[in-house]
Amino acid sequence: MKDILREIGIIARALDSISNIEFKEHELTKGQYLYLVRICENPGIIQEKLAVLIKVDRTTAARAIEKLETNGFIEKRADKDNKKIKKLFPTEKGENTYPFIKRENDYSNTVALEGFSEKEAETVFGLLQRVRKNIEKDWEFVKKGNKRNY
Repeated sequence: MKDILREIGIIARALDSISNIEFKEHELTKGQYLYLVRICENPGIIQEKLAVLIKVDRTTAARAIEKLETNGFIEKRADKDNKKIKKLFPTEKGENTYPFIKRENDYSNTVALEGFSEKEAETVFGLLQRVRKNIEKDWEFVKKGNKRNY
């Protein structure tokens, strides 16, 4: 069997490295752009849902969110009904940075799929969604304190 996850990991790390270098000029450090994009796309999202969306633990999400807030990219607002719940919203600085991140993402997608037909690109996308869904089952299982049997 081919080591597909190794290839996916190499691709992910290369793209993350490129993004971290290119986003420095926007004062975004390692991986923070992922959070900012999801907050811009889901204004009012709560931290716990954001962590699940990105597939990180709550502590990792809390650190990234704190840095984004400190650097003026996002703000926390108390929920109208439950003041304990803090919703996350992009600030003007965050909203102004989002299009740059989106352009980089679109460019990276174009580069990654260079030479692929539309049908091949759709096939890759569909297959990767299936891989993600399979992995999400284990992620949920292990996140709840269970051990996988391998």
